[in-house]
This record gives sequence, C-alpha cells and structure tokens, in this order.
Amino acid sequence: MAVRVGSKVRVPVTIVEQGRARKRLDYLAAEEPLEIRLQAGGQTKTVAVTMRTPGADFELAAGFLYSEGVVTERGLIRYISYCVDPEVDPEQRYNIVNVGLHLPTLPELATLERHFYTTSACGVCGKASLEAIEMRGCSVLPAGPVVAADVLTSLPDKLRKEQTLFESTGGLHAAGLFSRLGELLCLREDVGRHNALDKVVGWALLNRKLPISDCILLVSGRASYEILQKSTVAGVPIVCAVSAPSHLAVDVAREFGVTLVGFLRGERFTIYAGEERIRLSA
Repeated sequence: MAVRVGSKVRVPVTIVEQGRARKRLDYLAAEEPLEIRLQAGGQTKTVAVTMRTPGADFELAAGFLYSEGVVTERGLIRYISYCVDPEVDPEQRYNIVNVGLHLPTLPELATLERHFYTTSACGVCGKASLEAIEMRGCSVLPAGPVVAADVLTSLPDKLRKEQTLFESTGGLHAAGLFSRLGELLCLREDVGRHNALDKVVGWALLNRKLPISDCILLVSGRASYEILQKSTVAGVPIVCAVSAPSHLAVDVAREFGVTLVGFLRGERFTIYAGEERIRLSA
C-alpha cells in the first residue's frame, strides 16, 4: 500500500536492468483531486475540481480564480481555508479549499462551466478563445521589458536546479517566474502544467504583485493555449518554454503583444512572437 509523504508517494517497485531484477522503494509525484469552493453571502458553490499535486493549494485556488476572471484583485478575497466540515472525511478535508469573498452574493459563474472538472489535458480552440481573453478585460500588453538573449538561455538550468520534487520523482511540470536579469522569484511544481502556472499566479496575487509586467515566465514543457491565456491575464510580457508552442498559443501571443519563445535549450531558442523584447548580441 502506498504511503503518502506530502507531495510525494513512496511505493515498492521492481527495477530490471540487464536481465536482473531488484526491489526498492521509489518516489512518485502525488496526484489528488482538489475541490475549489466559493463562499459569499452565506452561499457555497463548487466551481472546479482539478487533479493536482498537493502543495501550495491556496495559491492554486487563488491563481485559478484570477485566471478565470472570478477574482480580479487581492482585496476581493476575504479568506482561504481548508474544509472544516465535520461531515467530510478528515483525510479529504485537505482536498477541499474554501475561498471566501468580500461580496454580498456569489458572482456569475457561467464562464467556469467548462472547468468544473479540469485536467492537465484540458483545452479550447478557435476564435472564441481569443475573444474570451478580451472579455476578461485584457488588452495588448505595453512595450518592454527588453532582456538579453543570454539571460534567457541561462533560465532552464536555473529552473531545473530548483525542481526538487522533479529531482526525486521525475514526473512533474514546473513554472518559474524570473526577473528581467534572470533572478528566480517563484517556482512551483505540479503534475499539471496549468496548475503549476496557477500556483505562480496565485503567489503573485496573494502577495499583491499583479500584474506581473516586468518578468519572464518559463515553463518546463510546451506552451499551450492555456499557458498563454493564464500568463496574459496576469500581464506576463515574456513567456518561454523548453518545448514547442501550439498554434493557438502563438495566436494569443501575437494578438496580445506577448513575447513567446520556444525550444529554449542550451544556447538556442526560437522566437514565435515579440522579438523586439529580446536583445541579441552583436
């Protein structure tokens, strides 16, 4: 039986190498459901259930609600807490987060219908996707900052060095927020790439650092539409990925003035949008 150890689970496995088998205990990334509940005016409503790696759950809830336009500023959040309902199994209370709002009633939640159950593979497509971002009040990002190419190429090693959960499990995505000079400001890991980014956005929201208008975001996998949607709503001007972007991610970047870099590995990278923010060496 697996034994829960925080964000990791230790399980017995059999390693086969050169035809020989040996037993050992191995760490796996934990994956459990997180139910996000909104509370206001004496009402409670579940707005999403997402599969996530336990840890930074309050940041995940805050970042998700901000990305979806439910919470637009830190002042709207009255409290964030784990479930204390005595009717809920004690082991499951840490899989339910309550977000109390300074509102007389619950906000309109129609935009969250497609997210009632989310996974790392969720996605949307087409012109409606770009219009959805515009409806949340996003406009083209202002010019700047300008960063040196060698700052960008230094980021993957810095991200990888701080991925402590990945080091022990080998099965997690990471999102890292860096200053324009390449200083790591925040890193979060999760089985879902979107969750990792929501945790970073939630960190910024809860620490009153939004919009993130002078930073660089690096994700350890590909740059999907969801990554660009969430980062654009948060005001991130430069988004980098170690793998490829999707075509919708490129569409979002070009539509909203985001610098999008893919295949950031070693001394090489590909610019898909916003080249003016990257200073190349002579």
